[in-house]
Amino acid sequence: MRMLMVGAGGIGGYFGARLLEKGEDVTFLVREGRKKKIEEEGLRVNSRHGDLHLQPALLTKTMNAEPFDIILLSTKAYQLEQAIEDIRPFVGEETIILPLLNGIAHVAQLVSAFGEDAVIGGLCFIETTIGEDGSIVQTSPIHQLVYGERGGERTARIDKLKSHFDGTKAEFILSEDIDQDMWHKYMFITAMSGITSLMESPIGPIRKLPSGQSAIRSLLDELEAVMTAIGAPIKKGIAATQLDKVNSMDDSMKSSMQRDMEKGQGIEADHLQGHLIEKAKQAGIPVPVLETVYTKLKLYEENKKMEK
Repeated sequence: MRMLMVGAGGIGGYFGARLLEKGEDVTFLVREGRKKKIEEEGLRVNSRHGDLHLQPALLTKTMNAEPFDIILLSTKAYQLEQAIEDIRPFVGEETIILPLLNGIAHVAQLVSAFGEDAVIGGLCFIETTIGEDGSIVQTSPIHQLVYGERGGERTARIDKLKSHFDGTKAEFILSEDIDQDMWHKYMFITAMSGITSLMESPIGPIRKLPSGQSAIRSLLDELEAVMTAIGAPIKKGIAATQLDKVNSMDDSMKSSMQRDMEKGQGIEADHLQGHLIEKAKQAGIPVPVLETVYTKLKLYEENKKMEK
């Protein structure tokens, strides 16, 4: 099965490297600069689950290649439009598109571009960053990729995909309800990224304050109310479950959005918080905590524009 990983960053680079380690046929679609660096130094992964140093097959958007069997997308939401155009030459009639983006709005974009049948569901749980030397640094005990047919069917192509994912030195989990899994993660990452970015703090100090606990709880309740109103396939009472999850996390945990803001990088405010604010307006549901978070994020983006 020919696999194309779009990018060789923290997520795509890590899971692609683990598949390569197993012996799968993996190619990385990268930019010219990243291609040159990997050709010179290899693809390096420093992980608590074992380090890797590989020389993978590389491709740029201007190069020619036959269509791939599966394309795994792990770009940021604001990079998706360009990524769609970059992968078009490598998509055939039977190509599976497996997105690992946060949120849910990207699914409609991919379906619009490649068709309903091409796109399956996916998400991942992992903490990675790119080191100063360009290596992928993976620190979390969890390195999990979850995938499945949207709608939950057990199809021949999913069984084939499972046979290639199984045995990899990372958790590749076939879900029977990937739609619900994606919405649950959407709720969690929207709350976690929003509250840590708003407070400019790791989660520990926030939740130790009674007012911090109240803010987290209120934000999760707002998100559950909106998702319920629009008919999202979430479990009743999921906000309480996710509050328990937030309270069980390591005190030092920061969201990737918060880390991106600390580095002055782009963020996914519109894709995550903004998308749900639009849905809340349509449903007539007040979301004051979510709007406060979104205001903070948009001010950050405006300030970034002014600095250019």
